[in-house]
Amino acid sequence: MKYTIIIPYLLLTGILTACGGGGSNSNSGSPDTPAPTSGTFSLGVSDNPALADKVNIAFKQVVLKGEDGSISFDVSDSEGNANQVDLLSVQGQTVANLVTDESVPLGEYQMCIYMENREVADETSSHVKVGEAVAGLVTNSNGSCGGVGAEEPDTGRLFLNKAVTITADSNRYVAEFNLAKGLQAPHGNKAYWTLKPTSVQLVNITEVGAISGSVHLDVLALCEMTEPGYSDLGLAVYLYPQDTLIAAMEDFRPLATLTAPLAASRANPVSEAEEIISYSYEFGFIQAGSYQLGFTCVADNDDPETEQGDASDPVFFIHQATTDNVDVIVGEVSVYDFIPPVI
Repeated sequence: MKYTIIIPYLLLTGILTACGGGGSNSNSGSPDTPAPTSGTFSLGVSDNPALADKVNIAFKQVVLKGEDGSISFDVSDSEGNANQVDLLSVQGQTVANLVTDESVPLGEYQMCIYMENREVADETSSHVKVGEAVAGLVTNSNGSCGGVGAEEPDTGRLFLNKAVTITADSNRYVAEFNLAKGLQAPHGNKAYWTLKPTSVQLVNITEVGAISGSVHLDVLALCEMTEPGYSDLGLAVYLYPQDTLIAAMEDFRPLATLTAPLAASRANPVSEAEEIISYSYEFGFIQAGSYQLGFTCVADNDDPETEQGDASDPVFFIHQATTDNVDVIVGEVSVYDFIPPVI
């Protein structure tokens, strides 16, 4: 049994109405009013989760590169240290701000985000934590977009292919990390994690909606009967293109022969009186369109670097999926709850 309802996208509305330099920038008044030459730019970061307890990125700067040169924003803290953001603390619609309402000349820009690379375990810099084990985190991309100090040692670059268009209004973007797809565990002779530059995409929050919902405990119980011994890291909802049947829903793998997921959201416990009553999930920044969803209790078996499936060891499968498309509308939240099927 399935239902979908639409509720106001309150977070998005609040962000848009609270920011300066907005829609009152009109020249319909005095003919002598000069045309605007700049707009405000803001950037936040958010995450689709990884199979880890902490994914900390030490952000250094954000650079907008345009035809007339580059504009660099130092995003370090008040003491000059890199801005530490645990991406697992900013899932769904939650955002950590790196740049807030900075004036930028009108035009089109390419954006780079610079982070500290750490090949050794260092909880004061970029790192990944699984249980009590801490390891360094790097991105293999580097080079300059015109930022100050961008080519310093131990500096990684995240280059976003989507252009940033600055208009006379308030321009608010989110760098959405898909860690389930782009975070690679230590392998070979490497003792550190690797963040693929392709694991982050840029979204304009005026062009997106969201999906949220719950997973009934009985749905989880039925999944565990299929594959006993689940862990909390294995509880997740996967997002697929419209009209994807459950038999075609694959995991994050190098060479998908059926349909690979677009994103994943961890299912987190919801407690009442110190008792877990359900699990909740949320996709925060989704382009308008139609999608299918699939719930699994074995997401911790999903290694994006290897082929998995229902015949592999460890096993991966989608336990329950939507029977109809879930429609995402700009500025709104579509709600879908996974409940036990009616027999």
